[in-house]
Amino acid sequence: MERWQPRHGRRGRGRGSYSSSSFSQSNDSGPSKTSNHVRKTTTNLSNSVINNKQDHNDAEILPNLIGTCPFMCPIEERTQRERLRDLAIFERLNGNPSKSSSTLAVKKFCRTISSKDLRDMDLRPLQVLEDTLNYLLTIFESKEHPFEAVHDFIFDRTRSIRQDLSMQNIITGDQAVSMYERIVKFHIISHYKLRINATANSNVSPMHHLNMEQLTKTLASLYHIYDTNHKSGNTYETEGEFYSFYVLLHLGSDHQPTGESLSLWFRSLPYSIINSKEMMFSRRLLRYFRFGNYKCFLHAIETEASCLQYYVIEPYISEIRALGLACLNHGGYKLNPYPLVDICKILLLEESDAESFCKDCGLDTFSSDEGLKFMPTKQTGFCYPKGSQRYYQLVSTRLKKFYNEVP
Repeated sequence: MERWQPRHGRRGRGRGSYSSSSFSQSNDSGPSKTSNHVRKTTTNLSNSVINNKQDHNDAEILPNLIGTCPFMCPIEERTQRERLRDLAIFERLNGNPSKSSSTLAVKKFCRTISSKDLRDMDLRPLQVLEDTLNYLLTIFESKEHPFEAVHDFIFDRTRSIRQDLSMQNIITGDQAVSMYERIVKFHIISHYKLRINATANSNVSPMHHLNMEQLTKTLASLYHIYDTNHKSGNTYETEGEFYSFYVLLHLGSDHQPTGESLSLWFRSLPYSIINSKEMMFSRRLLRYFRFGNYKCFLHAIETEASCLQYYVIEPYISEIRALGLACLNHGGYKLNPYPLVDICKILLLEESDAESFCKDCGLDTFSSDEGLKFMPTKQTGFCYPKGSQRYYQLVSTRLKKFYNEVP
């Protein structure tokens, strides 16, 4: 299995013409040498600078460009897309599919740009890129359109932002760090919402897969930026939490890296990050998961997980709950069925969800003459829930506010 060590890759070229107030950008292409597997959705972490087929070569021969486009979308691209009626619903002026404006159109991601075709006028300077990101995240928080449509638009346009930053090879400064962190947050929140929606809409599943791809690529680029800034003596309070996401994405049982590879990755991190409360929490959670300690796993999430950490962890909660249910079924006495109310307390399930979750796992339940519900133990039909199982929130007063914070 390949190893991913995001802090040991080729470094992009610096931009001496930028002042200390300018911003940094990780090369969206290639600091990552190996790949990280996160369930079936995680893909190769090496990023494309311009063209997926020529990422490393283009990274070496990029011209010395500084963007000069003052708009969110270059005029030439906007005019062409108006002519082709290639405008997203958010870009249409008064709903007209062939008319936009400089305050609505946002540059699209282009996979096939050649270094020979790059022009300063086609690239947006950093302040314009930040204003563009602010605009996109304002759309992300609105509820006027279906989430899938909103996500699809912002997914492409944030990728274009990263592409513009990469083309300019900007690798130092606070502003790009903040931009990349905000894009990571967008992908994590989308990761959570798309998973919830996927249980009711099978068409969302491919979007969830692609979102995970870009989440891992964006994290790789962000780690490269952190590493570059460390060399200049700059650190960020948010590093512990954003590094913890990499660990939490290793919770899945499918295609997860070996403990040794993750241990090597830990060794490459600064001592201050390893000992941050966010990283210590993620490492402890990983240990609970791999040892099958479902009680401590769920309790730790309920008491310590941040909002974004919970959104990353949530897909694995069903798996650990199923493990807990398997243990209760296998370890119980056949003549003493397990009360569902006790299962709810152990697995942090709503009482109204307990019976349905048992059914997802192939286990039967019954009601007593007094109306109490039980799960017989020693059943032989147990199975882990399939990918289409219902979504069950974690019962927690502290986490309940996170459910309502999702845009």
